[in-house]
Amino acid sequence: MERLPVEVIRSLKSARRCVILTGAGVSVESGIPTFRDAETGLWTDFKPEDVATPEAFERYPERVWGWYEHRRRIIAGAAPNAAHYALARLEDYYEEFCLVTQNISGLHRAAGSRNVLELHGNIWRTRCSREGKIVDYRLTIGEVKPPRCACGAYLRPDVVWFGEPLPQEELSQAYDATARCQVLLSIGTSGVVQPSASLPVLARQAEALVIEVNPETTSISAFADYTIRGKAGEIVPALVDAVLS
Repeated sequence: MERLPVEVIRSLKSARRCVILTGAGVSVESGIPTFRDAETGLWTDFKPEDVATPEAFERYPERVWGWYEHRRRIIAGAAPNAAHYALARLEDYYEEFCLVTQNISGLHRAAGSRNVLELHGNIWRTRCSREGKIVDYRLTIGEVKPPRCACGAYLRPDVVWFGEPLPQEELSQAYDATARCQVLLSIGTSGVVQPSASLPVLARQAEALVIEVNPETTSISAFADYTIRGKAGEIVPALVDAVLS
């Protein structure tokens, strides 16, 4: 791991309002493949785009539900990693703290983070495919067919599919927090999926410091004030320890 910039630690310590943006790179270290990683077996026959749209669910509800059942099996075997736990410890340090995630695993909440905005939904929640409302249904591993809502329509995963807008309330809260923040820490995201990718840009426009943690060069790297190369599970705990010390 590279040496942590003193300026980054000083800025994180002095800030009172902080926004964290996380992407798939955080979950990879918990053993969860990214959305576009090659799958094995049956799932090599499908592209994610073919089983992650409202149209696909309408035509092939069992196929789509089965694909998400496969994802749930993977996530069920995962646990929060050191980066998740470190971010949960950081939350109480700031007067205003908002963790915005593109991940659907629920691992940030499992690690203890409270103020979490799940912009792409949560794979453990269901909502009615007809009425759009969240349905309190206890998901269990092994359900091969989509359950039905009380209205008779199928329940679908409460995740954002291709061609769907992000949840407006969560997105509005993310924009508001970013416009007020003094520092934005981008962790494990490529910065190419909109509108989430616009948050670091908005932070710069608000004259906040933008810090990136990522092993690879991304679209955020070009304008980030500081970029730290490495794994989130190593760098984030070290950053948090330095801030809280």
